[in-house]
Amino acid sequence: MENAENLRNDLMTAIAGSDGTDALEAVRVSALGKKGSITQLMKSLGAMDPDARKEAGQAINALKGEVAGAIDARKAELEGAELDTRLMAEKIDVTLPVRPQWDGRIHPISQVIEEMTAIFCEMGFTVAEGPDIEEDWYNFTALNIPPEHPARQEHDTFYLPGEKDGHRKVLRTHTSPVQIHTMQDKEPPIRIIVPGRTYRCDYDATHSPMFHQIEGLVIDESTHMGHLKGCVIDFCRAMFQVDDLPARFRPSYFPFTEPSAELDIGCTRAGGEFRIGHGDDWLEILGCGMVNPKVLENCDIDSTRYQGFAFGMGVERIAMLKYGIPDLRTFFESDLRWLRHYGFSALDVPGMAGGLNR
Repeated sequence: MENAENLRNDLMTAIAGSDGTDALEAVRVSALGKKGSITQLMKSLGAMDPDARKEAGQAINALKGEVAGAIDARKAELEGAELDTRLMAEKIDVTLPVRPQWDGRIHPISQVIEEMTAIFCEMGFTVAEGPDIEEDWYNFTALNIPPEHPARQEHDTFYLPGEKDGHRKVLRTHTSPVQIHTMQDKEPPIRIIVPGRTYRCDYDATHSPMFHQIEGLVIDESTHMGHLKGCVIDFCRAMFQVDDLPARFRPSYFPFTEPSAELDIGCTRAGGEFRIGHGDDWLEILGCGMVNPKVLENCDIDSTRYQGFAFGMGVERIAMLKYGIPDLRTFFESDLRWLRHYGFSALDVPGMAGGLNR
């Protein structure tokens, strides 16, 4: 087996001298490939007598294993060195400023919530928040929504496992439960706005199973319908930046307010172009009303002494109207091209002094 020993020395020298993975692969093929030198030695065993074949076979197998192990070890060294070289060549200086074409953008939903919050906080409101998973009592019963109301049905509400007092928990269908929590935890006067996610079984170009609302609640001893009208009209004029925006109230019905109304603002579709402001048409923008005395009593507030008003609107709807976004579904599709078009700079912080959409 002198030839095997000489072959071993030659292969080990070639393996150690390989300066790259390609060169090492060539050595492997020349030794262990179908026509490799070790493979040829294995084929020569057939011409030997049994005793010599056994001894030679053991020696060739040992050689094959030693060469394969040496190749693997050298391959690991070479790959590690190549990776180090590549990392050094591709390193990035993280202290450099970000490239303008890849700067982050604020989602229109986040921006519009900040714009709304800026307006209402100027009016003296504070922000309140609550859980997305609610008990039936907070989401329906405390708000004077009767058991037979359509909103309680499976086709409109997402119900979850787990019960309390015989009722299943729900993904809140509006942010109104936060109003109930606040009225239970705080003594009047109360003046809050409640932004947050809500959930309903609906999905099309103008409806989403998850969407955002912002609601307002004012409770004190002297609040009346005139205060409600002034509050929401001033909000719409500030939000859409039309100082003399036409507005009208239409009677409506909500279980948790009495009387209830919907606010329409002026708009025009002349020439195929939609525009908010003076025109020949009206657009419903929000629902509102005076808080139903039953809701106050459910929260242990004396309805003979206190009264208040509440209002609510969809954040996506306001964003679509203000920024010309045609399809609600695009808000949730995570399309970076869409976000770069409709998104806002991180420095565009809304404020009444500096403007809502700088």
